[in-house]
Formats: sequence, C-alpha cells, structure tokens
Amino acid sequence: MSLLRTVLAALSAALAGALLLLTAPGAYAAGDGLVRQEVTFRGGGGLVLHGTVLGKDGAPGPEPGIVLVGGSGPGPRDEYRQEAEAFARAGITTLVYDKRTVDYSVLHRDFGLLTDDTLAGVRLLQGRSGVNPRQVGLWGFSEGGWVAPLAASRSADVAFVVTIGGSGYDPLRTQAWNLATHLRHRGVDGPFRRTVADPAARFMGATGLFPAADHDPVPVLERLHRPPVLALWGDHDTQVPPRESARIFREALARAGNRHAVIGFVTGGAHNGHRTSDGFDRIGGPLFHGKKLGDLPPGYTQTMTSWIRAVATGHPPASSAAPAPRQVLATTPVPGHAWYTWLAPALLLLGFAACPVSALLRRGPVLRPVRWTAGFGLLAVVAAVACPFAVYVAGDGAATPVVWGRPAAWLVAQGLAVAVVVSAGIAAAALRRRRPAPSRAAWLRLAPVGLAAVGFVPWAVWWGVAA
Repeated sequence: MSLLRTVLAALSAALAGALLLLTAPGAYAAGDGLVRQEVTFRGGGGLVLHGTVLGKDGAPGPEPGIVLVGGSGPGPRDEYRQEAEAFARAGITTLVYDKRTVDYSVLHRDFGLLTDDTLAGVRLLQGRSGVNPRQVGLWGFSEGGWVAPLAASRSADVAFVVTIGGSGYDPLRTQAWNLATHLRHRGVDGPFRRTVADPAARFMGATGLFPAADHDPVPVLERLHRPPVLALWGDHDTQVPPRESARIFREALARAGNRHAVIGFVTGGAHNGHRTSDGFDRIGGPLFHGKKLGDLPPGYTQTMTSWIRAVATGHPPASSAAPAPRQVLATTPVPGHAWYTWLAPALLLLGFAACPVSALLRRGPVLRPVRWTAGFGLLAVVAAVACPFAVYVAGDGAATPVVWGRPAAWLVAQGLAVAVVVSAGIAAAALRRRRPAPSRAAWLRLAPVGLAAVGFVPWAVWWGVAA
C-alpha cells in the first residue's frame, strides 16, 4: 500500500511539473547552442510588449546585454532574428521584441514613446540573472538609429550604443534623399527627382503629413558624452546618406567630448548591413514578407561583437573614423514651416474652381475657353501634387511606369499644365475679340480664373511640372 502511494505521488509530481512547463513561459533551446525565453514587459504608456531573450547555452555570466531597436514600420522581432542570434552566440544576452503598433502609424510617430519602450527593455535585461546590469546597451537600426541615441541621452543605464544605417538628418530630409536615390535607380531623371526632394518635401512637412519630420538627431548626439558609440553604415546604403551621416555623427560626438566613438562601414553591406550587390538588392538570407533580408557579412557581426566585448571588459576603443564611401546624390535641405507650399496650390484650386461654382450658381454664361482653362487648371494642380505625394506614401514604386525618364502620371500632369497655358491664351484672345460689357457678375466669373492662370505659370515652374 505504501508502495502504491509512493508511485501515485511520483506520478502526481511528474504531472504537475509537466503542466508547469507547458503553461509557464520558460526558456527553451532549439539545438543551436542558444537558449530562448519568451517575455513580456510594459513599455511607454503601460503598453504590453512581447519579445524574446536569447542567450548562449552554458554561458558562465555575468554577460553583457543588448536590446535591439528596430527600424520603421511594424517591425516584428523575426526581422532581426539573424542579429539577435549572432549577438547571443557571442555571449551577449539579447532582447528582441515586437515593435508597438499602438500610437505608431504611417502618419504618427512618437520617438518619446519608442524611447520609453527601449528603456523598459534595458530594465528587463538588467534584472535578469546572468546579465551584468552595468553592461546593457542598445543596437539601433535605421529609425532605431534615432531612437537608441535618444534613449542613451535620457538614461545612464545605457552602457553603450551601436547603430547601423542611422541618419544624421531629420526623417523628412532623409526620406527625400531615399526616394530621390531610388527614383534615380528606376531611371527617373532629374526634374521629377528635384520635385520630390525639394518642393514636395516642403509640402509634406508644412502640411504635417510626414510624421516626426523635424526630429533633429544632432542635439541628441551632442549629449552622448559618456557611453561608447559604434556607428556603422553599409557602404551601399541607399536609404540614408552614409557619407553625410557619418560626418555628422563624427562631428557631433566629438563636440559631445565622446572619446570612444567609432565610425565604420560594412563592406558589401546594404542599409541593414546585410549582403548586397548594389544596395537595392539582398543576397541570401531568410525571407521576410516575401523579400530577402540578405545574409550577415562575417565582418559585420564580428565588428559589433568584438567592440561590445572590449567595452564590457573596460577597454572601449578610442574614437576613430574609417574612410567614407562615395555617395552619388547629395541631400537637399528642407526648410521648416514652408507654409507657402500648401497655400499656393490651395489658392490656385480656389481660383480655378470659381468658374464651375459660378456656373452652378447660374451667374450667367461663361466662354468655353474659360471653362477649359478652369477645368484643366483644377486637374493640373491636383495631378501635380498627387504624383509626388503618392511617392511619399507608397514609395518609389508609385512612380512606375517610367516613360522618357518621367513617371507616366507626371507626364499626364505636364500635359495638363501645357493645356492650362494654351487654353488660357485662347480664352484671353476670345475675350479680347468679344469685349464683354464690364459688370460685377462678369468680374466675379472671370477674374479668379484669370488670376489663377497667371499664378499657375510660376508655380508650375517652381514645382517642376513645367520642366
């Protein structure tokens, strides 16, 4: 009887242990020498974030830790699995987590909230056994290249910062350069690229349609006097200007008095540091959303892990800067608060719309050429603004198909611009011949359209639709 009780007790204990293992978010190994544990933690605003902590199986500890801060977009953690595993294999405990989708969208970015999420991840690693709480740092990719330095500037808990593809400019100027570079790759010639990089960028910033457009990373970098910084760019980066960004990082960190700022480039690396032939493709690697991520070049991961090891052992490398690669296009400054960029097309639309509005109100007959001018004017302004706007919203793919070095939609806008000028000339000639009797009603019908037609010409030249 006692034997039966012993067997039953053993079975009960085994069953309870199995249930505990099934229900608890415990660590697990996938047979690759790494231990993974699913975790949850509260980020900015109390939002629950989900992530994975990776470590080396059998690591003696205490080891340094690193929190991976992803780029723009929803950023599921699987996009950075290769980096997370590379750090963990080097004995660096790594947290990679799913980016927030609350209070983060195409039209809204709050770097403050993203910073809160990042620092919550730092605190999570600091509280884990086997991690040296004084040696937890950050790795920031692309948009994370703005967030990681911001987090380090706000908390002394960040022991070091590594960035890949971080921009030295604000997001709007960076995106304008990114789009111009990709349009060039698609065979789009200079005039439309100039529109995207200059007047259209000003329009996006002035209307508030581009999120976090004016975030300036320079004052943030100038506050990083304490933590060692390793800033890297792929030598084929086509999404942020690598040569200009490297110079800005180097100069800002020097002004901060940071004596451990290393500036480097990944040979054969794309924006994400992965293998590429020209920056526009990815060679090898897993698929993410149907596209290759590219393999990790050996020199890329080794550079990061050996640098972190040196920092963790109290021997951070002294400041240095590798020679910068050639950059085909230079960035274009985007003036802030350019209110005229939206006011001008708004006034043109109002002027051209006066004709159909007066017709609806039955304020008397309007000459057909005047109606043509108003109609072509409305279509031309809308098309000229919509074409580069679509590129900002949907990317350079919105510029296809390309005909004669121009997006087909842009050719339509240019044709409409010509039609405005021609129809305005015909209308002016017709009015000169007919010489209608002056009246207040005639003035209200014709003057707004005439003024809009006159103002359309310099605006079309500046906007680039007349080029």
